[in-house]
Amino acid sequence: MAGSNLKRRLGWLEGVLYVGGVALLAVFFVIRGDEERARQEGIEAFERALQHASASERTVPARSAARTAREEAALPDTLPDDFRLNQDQWNAARVSQYAASLEAGGEPPLGVLRIDKLNVAVPVYDGTGEETLHRGVGRVRGTARIDAVGNLGIAGHRDSFFRPLKDIQEGDRIELRTAAGTVTYSVSSITIVEPEDVSVLAPTPERTLTLVTCYPFYYVGHAPKRFIVTATAEHSLAKT
Repeated sequence: MAGSNLKRRLGWLEGVLYVGGVALLAVFFVIRGDEERARQEGIEAFERALQHASASERTVPARSAARTAREEAALPDTLPDDFRLNQDQWNAARVSQYAASLEAGGEPPLGVLRIDKLNVAVPVYDGTGEETLHRGVGRVRGTARIDAVGNLGIAGHRDSFFRPLKDIQEGDRIELRTAAGTVTYSVSSITIVEPEDVSVLAPTPERTLTLVTCYPFYYVGHAPKRFIVTATAEHSLAKT
């Protein structure tokens, strides 16, 4: 009798674990499906903007002189707070926030970042707000403008668009396409820093690209470090 009861309990537990596993897989595929849809929509929005722009309009709209001066006058006091909120995997609440960000729309991307070796192609937006990073990756405000000479910081979540960075290596090429043309960068260094270390975003005299995400890539809770990829331009803008 006792053996029979134990078998029934184990069978019930097995069923619960099976259902739970199926539910987790369903959430995972919903997240990945939404992420891919956002990525593709962002790239298509950028392509449409290029197609409809006249030759004289194919530059990133200029901000007011006052705003630009404020942005470029100094380095941010710390890396964006968004990174402290990253989790190891998206949950149902994050999926809902992501869906809401798509419904809300927003400004079109500034460009498209590609790393062919890692099969990365993601739209680049301005800013690193949570809704922005649900849709793609974002320019860190206070760093160089998208088409300007200097150090351009681009941030992304470690558990979505920037997860492939875990496999990047020095010498790998990164392509940034904007309305002004395309710049190809070569990875010069890969470092891991504290969140407060903003020296990685310091201005540079040459065209530099700095990719920022949380580290470790697989970590439960708020990741304590920042993974930094620094790349330098191989050539000037080439019209595309």
